[in-house]
Amino acid sequence: MELILLLVITIFVMLYRNYKGQNVGRFINDQVAVLYDKFAPYSFKKVREKTKELGQELSPKEYLLQAVFLGGFAGVISYLYFYNLVTSIIYVVAAVAVVPYLSFLRCKRVYSEFIFEQIQVYTSNTIMEFATTQSFVKSLEGVRESGLLDDPVAGDVDRVIELAYKNGSIDEAVEFFNRLYPYYIVKNMHQLFLQITKEGAQNSADSLEQMQLDIDTLVEGVYRDRIDRANFHKKFLQFGIMLYVLALLVQYLLGRESYIIMLNKWYVRLLLHAILIINSYFLLNGEKYYNENVGAE
Repeated sequence: MELILLLVITIFVMLYRNYKGQNVGRFINDQVAVLYDKFAPYSFKKVREKTKELGQELSPKEYLLQAVFLGGFAGVISYLYFYNLVTSIIYVVAAVAVVPYLSFLRCKRVYSEFIFEQIQVYTSNTIMEFATTQSFVKSLEGVRESGLLDDPVAGDVDRVIELAYKNGSIDEAVEFFNRLYPYYIVKNMHQLFLQITKEGAQNSADSLEQMQLDIDTLVEGVYRDRIDRANFHKKFLQFGIMLYVLALLVQYLLGRESYIIMLNKWYVRLLLHAILIINSYFLLNGEKYYNENVGAE
């Protein structure tokens, strides 16, 4: 342990001497950012860039605190399980390595929420424009010119308009947008517009009004689901932490000396490793569920 502390102090001193006059924390953050840009998948770069644009990206300090908390928690729990510094260090490194994955999940949630809000704006305003123009393409042009949409949805709407003018029909344009945004409200709205355009419905006002009511109801349900998810997420994390502590209860009941004697048996250590790994996998899966499919229908 003393050797590890000396190595950490040596690295810090070298960084300070080499980058004196600069913020060492900022230097470390810049280097991590370079690694992200080089090795992170395109999907991560895309959602992280949009998260930054929305002003919802965590600061370097918040990332550091997250890493310290996860590493510290992993170190304390693993040491109380095994009373072995080397094993604890391995778990600390593994816990800190999860931080980029958690960042990716969080960015996906922010991006998914943003996309759903854009789709809500797209469908609601297209219906209102269509009620006036009775033309799908003219409606899209009105929504685009309103400036309410942001990229990538705004760029995709431009592409829809381009395809509609190029082909002289809206079929391919609608199919293109449906593939990109396979939401129930998008498909139903487009299907209604196709029917009105091709069959020449004489009175579409009632259908459009009903479609708008359906969208409002769905959006209300999605936002209610977000609140329920957030409440469930807090309880889920509390439950996951309690599962780690339950194994320590056995140690308390047996006594520390008896517990350490048990640790000499390989199958006891294997069982404890399995408990930590399975519980960690359970928590990560819960985080994945909480951050994915936001606004899914």
